[in-house]
Amino acid sequence: MTEQQPYDVVRTESDFEIRLYPEHLVAEVEVDGTFESAGSTAFRPLVSYISGRNHAGAGLAMTAPVIQRRDDEPLPHDLESTTTNVGPGRYTVSFVLPATATVDSVPTPDNTDVHVHKVPEQYAVATRFSGRWSSSSYQAHVAALTTAIAAAGLTPVGSARFARFDPPWTPWFMRRNEVVIPISAP
Repeated sequence: MTEQQPYDVVRTESDFEIRLYPEHLVAEVEVDGTFESAGSTAFRPLVSYISGRNHAGAGLAMTAPVIQRRDDEPLPHDLESTTTNVGPGRYTVSFVLPATATVDSVPTPDNTDVHVHKVPEQYAVATRFSGRWSSSSYQAHVAALTTAIAAAGLTPVGSARFARFDPPWTPWFMRRNEVVIPISAP
């Protein structure tokens, strides 16, 4: 079974969960393209890194989710409408590294496009949904979550991110997807 990124559920609301994510490491790559193509484009260099194409020649376990965010995405409270950027753009796609990974224990990537860095502990709201990995589905869930955050009186402090938990061969109706938005401490 694939390891999943740990988090603590702080509170459950009807539309979302408030979570506390511990500090963790990610391997990430930036790619240009559409929402739909970014994950595929970034997958090869990231999977190569965890498969042993790194300075140590050591493999790392695959974890879930794969995280994708648009680099120029406005903060949810800065959105002028319920839609986010829809055209091609620059995306960061990240693999969350195993919980036991430390800055000192992970190998240096051979590919200079792959970067490993620490993500600090953070609170976030998350909503889960199934379905296809499409820009329109993602945008609809970002809009709904943004509205729910505002109604709950919470303050977003970062851009929305898309989290995919399942491999592409999983039937679309069985996929676990999430939209996650960082917030200030509730």
